Amino acid sequence: MLDLYGVEITSRLLLGTARYPSPKVLGEAVRASRTDIVTVSLRRESAGGKAGGSFLELISALNVRILPNTAGCHSAKEAVTTAQMAREIFGTDWIKLEVIGHHDTLQPDVFELVNAARILSDEGFEVFPYTTDDLVVAERLVEAGCKVLMPWCAPIGSAMGPVNLAALRAMRAHFPDTPLIVDAGLGRPSHAAAVMELGYDAVLLNTAVANAGDPIAMAGAFADAVEAGRAGFSAGLLEPRDMAVPSTPVIGKAVFS
Repeated sequence: MLDLYGVEITSRLLLGTARYPSPKVLGEAVRASRTDIVTVSLRRESAGGKAGGSFLELISALNVRILPNTAGCHSAKEAVTTAQMAREIFGTDWIKLEVIGHHDTLQPDVFELVNAARILSDEGFEVFPYTTDDLVVAERLVEAGCKVLMPWCAPIGSAMGPVNLAALRAMRAHFPDTPLIVDAGLGRPSHAAAVMELGYDAVLLNTAVANAGDPIAMAGAFADAVEAGRAGFSAGLLEPRDMAVPSTPVIGKAVFS
């Protein structure tokens, strides 16, 4: 079980809900992913008009927990206001905090992010901050009240996979007791397995599933990969070696002259 702000979660895969070909495909992909949590953009639903109500009915029928996000916000003030609105609409203190600082890479503005996290934590929100793999920023977020961290492994939607494994390892080692969820940049099931093998607690996906040729099958593939990566980490992975090591014992073997 994964504990997130006192809530026990069975699945270690979180799924985004944007850009699916249809509501039906979205619903089937969520089921195939076996996820317990989906993220929802308040801006997207507000812009959807009457369609927003139908979308929420669909999500409610899936029996999953909603994690609203502040996607599209570019300042702490904007993110805080969006989070406050999301709490009223979705009836939850959970918020995935995004404060974007760069239009091309969608990299977080870490200064505004920390400010927003502090304000929201003081207001009783349970914050899931989308951040970089920088240890200092992560420490500031924890000091601001965040009990979960969501570092990227590559820019949003890039599908590049973990581009800095050393940084991800360092973050895992530096925050052994903090739930860490890799958010953004995963493109293949093998990418998800790789970060789970590092000891990360979960991954969050959207584009890799929603934009796949078969989103439903891809959701299932990622679910299996996440479980495999976690099982491998828990079992104790064999570390790489510089030299060959025989798998068959040589002591006591027959010698012919």
